[in-house]
Amino acid sequence: MEADREWMYEGRIVNGMFSNKWGDKVDEFVSFALRHPECVNGGTVIRCPCTLVKCQNKKFLNVETVKVHLYKNGFVPDYYVWIYHGEKEVHQRCSRSVRVSVSETDQMVSDNMNHTTYHRMVCDAAGPEFNPYEEPNAEARNFYDMIRAGDKPVYEGNSKHTQLSAAVRMLEIKCRHRCSQAWFDDMSNFIQELLPPDNLMPLDFYSTKKLVRGLGLPVQVIHCCVNNCMIYWGDDSDLNSCKKCGHARYKQTVRGSGNRLHIRKLKVPYKKMHYFPITPRLQRLYASTATANEMRWHSEHHMEDGKMCHPSDAPTWKHFDGCFPDFSSEVRNVRLGLFADGFQPFGQSGQQYSLWPVVVTPYNLPPDLYMKEEFMFLTVLVPGPTNPKGKIDVFLQPLIVELKSLWGVGVQTYDISKRQNFQMRAALMWTINDFPAYSMMSGWSTAGMLACPHCMEDFDAFRLIKSGKQSWFDNHRKFLPINHPYRRNTKDFIKNRKVTKQFPGVRSGDEILQDLNNRGLRKVMDVDAEVVNAAISKTCGWNKRSIFWDLPYWREHLLRHNLDVMHIEKNVFDNIFNTVFNIPGKTKDTYKSRDELNKYCRRPQFAQNLKDVLEWVKKLRFPDGYASNLGRCVDANKLKMFGMKSHDCHVFMQRLLPIALREFLPNRIWEPLTEISLFFKQLTSSSLTDEELRNLDEQIPVILCNLEKIFPPSFFDSMEHLPVHLAYKARIAGPVHYRWMYPPERYLRKIKHKIMNKAQVEGSISIGYIMDEAAKFASFYFKEGDPTLPLKEKRNEVYLDDIVDDDMFEIFKPPGKAIGAEGKRYLADNEYTAAHLYILMNCPEVQPFIDVFITEKRKQFPNLNDEVVNVVTEQEFPSWFEKYVCS
Repeated sequence: MEADREWMYEGRIVNGMFSNKWGDKVDEFVSFALRHPECVNGGTVIRCPCTLVKCQNKKFLNVETVKVHLYKNGFVPDYYVWIYHGEKEVHQRCSRSVRVSVSETDQMVSDNMNHTTYHRMVCDAAGPEFNPYEEPNAEARNFYDMIRAGDKPVYEGNSKHTQLSAAVRMLEIKCRHRCSQAWFDDMSNFIQELLPPDNLMPLDFYSTKKLVRGLGLPVQVIHCCVNNCMIYWGDDSDLNSCKKCGHARYKQTVRGSGNRLHIRKLKVPYKKMHYFPITPRLQRLYASTATANEMRWHSEHHMEDGKMCHPSDAPTWKHFDGCFPDFSSEVRNVRLGLFADGFQPFGQSGQQYSLWPVVVTPYNLPPDLYMKEEFMFLTVLVPGPTNPKGKIDVFLQPLIVELKSLWGVGVQTYDISKRQNFQMRAALMWTINDFPAYSMMSGWSTAGMLACPHCMEDFDAFRLIKSGKQSWFDNHRKFLPINHPYRRNTKDFIKNRKVTKQFPGVRSGDEILQDLNNRGLRKVMDVDAEVVNAAISKTCGWNKRSIFWDLPYWREHLLRHNLDVMHIEKNVFDNIFNTVFNIPGKTKDTYKSRDELNKYCRRPQFAQNLKDVLEWVKKLRFPDGYASNLGRCVDANKLKMFGMKSHDCHVFMQRLLPIALREFLPNRIWEPLTEISLFFKQLTSSSLTDEELRNLDEQIPVILCNLEKIFPPSFFDSMEHLPVHLAYKARIAGPVHYRWMYPPERYLRKIKHKIMNKAQVEGSISIGYIMDEAAKFASFYFKEGDPTLPLKEKRNEVYLDDIVDDDMFEIFKPPGKAIGAEGKRYLADNEYTAAHLYILMNCPEVQPFIDVFITEKRKQFPNLNDEVVNVVTEQEFPSWFEKYVCS
């Protein structure tokens, strides 16, 4: 094939007729595509590259239809490299040698050394195909406008800011502080009063948005059925009513009154979703030097001492690499995680409205960048007001099609760090959701006695006689070693019951897929899905065939859907705290549960002195940023705690629970509660070894059995059962903090703050997200030199890099500022001793003397263990150090 492919966009019609020469070229193109079987579906069906929205290399058609489409509509713009039809080489696009103007363009690109950081920002946003010497099309004019704005100072004599830099700064400030458009307009007017009359500062938000519009990324608005049955997309884009329920697509909008009524010609849909394509957002990660190098971190780092600190260290990642070596051989290919969760945009007391954002994030990044706001990409905005529930797959269709394209063909991407093009591919690793959303994404029901998605049909849950609730009591002895004494215990668990069976293990993807096929489950988009799936769900835990099984690699994953440790830990803590302290209305140790205990087993009473614990919690103080003020959650009059967030429960569960209960409970009750606390503490460590996780996997069934010996059966719902699987999940997928809901929950809060117009919730979020995306991209370039990620100062931290005293001890160098009003007081003796010891033990300059002291002590007492050495060091080192230095 010729490298010059300008024929694709020239000479199609000559003198009002289709050109034979152009037709011959189309035949060559079709023949080229047919010679590559990997791009041909069914022998004669190829992707149609015409300009129709439903085609554009997305839809497969037979060869003759493709030719007709190309004659009628022409090729999709900029398709010079036929990557969707088997081409691997990158041909250089032939320049038309048409210059815009010598005075504008030549000066802009004449000398790369004279380019500002904002010139680089515009070129990175435009991509490698942007050629400033070409005749500009409508899209390219946006970038020319920004380059020109990057050359013009805000006013004559100002060397600090150009028109572009001032605009993106103002936009970034607006997004960071969540300011309104009215504030932006008022501030712009005020700035105009401060500047000279001939300044180039944008006059208002509209002019600023118009100037920087080229930095934004695309968004598609897709019409939906009002009952969430389907979306009008792809082959269904021309329908005027739902093919499942028959509801009309558009509203009947009427104007006027009386005899002058008439129907508006403007078609207004009942419901619409917003889809933000993931491909250009992933490409932009390689377009900027601020992020391109970091996208290869997952393959360039190495495990230290066998500790997993990233999912790339875990067996799931390595298993996927082994299954698809062609994918893993290109380290710049992207691994993705997906999370979805709903929120109420109007608050708990407002209108009932359920909005579900679907967010995708790359796992290639290092730990300090992963799941930061800049790298969490809003992909699908599922509209309200109703919860989509199992029909969420309807809205995921565009994303799944794009993921299949990124897997099968990929997209040509320019890596600015290596100055080369490559074919970027992407794969979805897993989903992250809370337990109710787990059912929506996976298709396995998380309600009832089949709620556990790992045990599946191998469950031992039962329904309690009095309360009628499901109980997972005595469900964990099957995870113990076959010779464990608890298996033969007939007293502390269900009476007269011995357990001999073993947990068969988690099913593989092939086994699950075969089960779905054998049962005949349908995808929710199928016309008969609701009737067929409802009948099948009565005999098993499946309620649909998830759309994720359409991904060709989904069956090969060792882990497809994550159990969220954040919500599981919170539920376990709530049940323990409420039951131990007998909180009215929340305790699981009720009269009804006591009444049914005799049928199953015997249990101790739990009501403890909660008042002392609450007084202790009220006086607690934590380091800044470590936890919220738990004292505000204490209600001393009603003897309860309220308003505790998930992170508050996380801190209480892992740090405070063993201490709070130590004086109030006997050892046989306190020890199992301490063990479950330590289990979650070790499980959520930032780095884990395989040996540690195997130990946790062996310990957790024993811990849960010990809890079964002290709590009534009503205590054990599905949340108390799920911890038995968490250690296994961490062992195959890596550290928990890459797979829990804390970052997504914080991100949803930011999305909620983008709602400026409550009459148009989805549209308001969409506009705010696009502007925020452009502002974040621009913030990489706020400093001259190479683009870098912005450094965010933490609360109460001060950075004074230019003030360095070489004679100052290292511990005193980090600057800080006071919290609250300044005050003075004398330290008590024990406070002074503690402060003195802290400084000595944390000062790097003193560490050699600590080593000398420990060496002397070990010579005097060779049998000292590490714990005793630490105690002796804290008690004797300060006085020894004073004598040693003075001697």
